[in-house]
Amino acid sequence: MAEKIALVAGAGRGTGGSVIRRFAAGGYRVAMLARSESRLGEYEAAIPGTLAVPCDVTDREALAGAVERVREALGDDPHVVVHNAARGSRGSFLDMDPADMQANFEVNTMSLLHLAQLTAPAMIARGAGALMVTGNTSTWRGIPRFSGFAPTKAAQRILAESMARELGPKGVHVAYIVIDAVIDLWWTRRRHPGRPDDFFIKPDAIGEEVFRIAHQDRSTWSFNVEIRPFGEPW
Repeated sequence: MAEKIALVAGAGRGTGGSVIRRFAAGGYRVAMLARSESRLGEYEAAIPGTLAVPCDVTDREALAGAVERVREALGDDPHVVVHNAARGSRGSFLDMDPADMQANFEVNTMSLLHLAQLTAPAMIARGAGALMVTGNTSTWRGIPRFSGFAPTKAAQRILAESMARELGPKGVHVAYIVIDAVIDLWWTRRRHPGRPDDFFIKPDAIGEEVFRIAHQDRSTWSFNVEIRPFGEPW
């Protein structure tokens, strides 16, 4: 594969980090966006071909500056964009601070809009590209204590679907990947003590799936993709 550029928004310890490593291993230069400069610095030092770009994805002006920095530093527009930025909160809607739901919406939905508006035009001009968006179980249903979070993820999926229907005929693949599982991290292990290994979804397996979907043949593009461990009830 000729060297291409991937931009990953939301470079966390789980899914984000695994996506970054997989695309780097696949021959991409990977630009990483997150608010945590220390985490980005760790990834940049450990993963060859990566570029740390500290950024608050909810700040449209800052995000535009970050995308421009990627162009200048790596010499091209992103060929693949992965939106993995997420913000969540729990609690009854009776006690919820509306500002908290608004903050979730800014990260989960509005930042996707901003990022797509800043990167999709170059993909359209190229006639090729991929925009991968990660979701979770709240995408599909609202349950008690998730009323401030689930609506923002559902809106994110609908926005991505609108993008997919518009961009697909122009050669740009948009997919929404629902991670219906508990991701295997140190803090999720602590929250679910005694659970067997196969209860958790492996971050590196998520990264592999995101990479695969981003490279599907045009004759078999997916949009709604759900991934879960074999024992996960659904």
